[in-house]
Parts: sequence; C-alpha cells; structure tokens
Amino acid sequence: MAEKTKMILTKAEREALEAEYRHLIDVERVDVIEKIQMARSQGDLSENADYDAARDRQAQIEGRIVQIETIFNNAVMAEEVEGGSGNKIAIGDVVDYERDDGRKVTVRISGNVGANPETVPPTVSNESPIGKALLGQKVGAKVRVEAVTPYSITVLNITR
Repeated sequence: MAEKTKMILTKAEREALEAEYRHLIDVERVDVIEKIQMARSQGDLSENADYDAARDRQAQIEGRIVQIETIFNNAVMAEEVEGGSGNKIAIGDVVDYERDDGRKVTVRISGNVGANPETVPPTVSNESPIGKALLGQKVGAKVRVEAVTPYSITVLNITR
C-alpha cells in the first residue's frame, strides 16, 4: 500500500484556514441558501439562471468546506514534525538566499498545504525542490537545488 503524504500546517496557516472555514459556514453558506430560496420563489426552475448560479456557488462552498475539514482531520502541525529546529531552517521560517547567478531571493517555507507563490514573500512547500534543499540548513550553507535545471544557492539569513 502506498504511504500517504502527511499534510503539514504552520500555526498561521491553520489559523487562516480556520478563519476561512468559519466565513464559509457563517456567511457564505447562509447567503447562498437565501439566494436559492429567493430563486425558487420566482417559479419555474428549469429556466432560472439565478437558481443555477446559486446552486453552482453552493457546490463550490460545500466542496471547499469538505476540503478544509479533510485538511484539519489529516494535518499535523509543523511544530510537531520539526520537534525544535534550533538554528536550522524549519517549516514556517523566512529564508533569504543568493542563487549562483547572484540573484537574491526571499521565501517562506510552508507545509505542503500552504504554498502560495503570490504572497510576499512567496511561500514555497517543504516538498518543492527549493523547500527540500533549504530545510535543515544553516546560515552560510551552500546547497544544490535539484530542479529541472539544477542550481546552487547560499543561505544568507533565517527569520522565525
């Protein structure tokens, strides 16, 4: 049987998911139910675009609720995985590094659930090539990133 990948969350990621979950249940779900009831009151549902749109939105909301519940039921906190990282890079840390081409980059290391390249700094998964290369390293370490085109980096700074 294949080993199931652990879902890892930082405290901040869990808090953000909890806030999203509460919003979906307390606001979004209630709103879409009202829209469905209003659309039903308009009569014939076979040609009711408002009803169809509300039902589609309801399916999206319920799907996301189930997805978050699954994460909560299967995730472990990064602190439980790390077990105290001292001065080594761990999940949740912000890392400044320099690529072998001289470009300086800052990333946040997240668990495999919280990666988001659009945040500032970008958040990379612990399972990504850069995440794998950085985890457990110290300031000053020169590391090879095993990406499609491998490259080297030097760790400049770690912020918790």
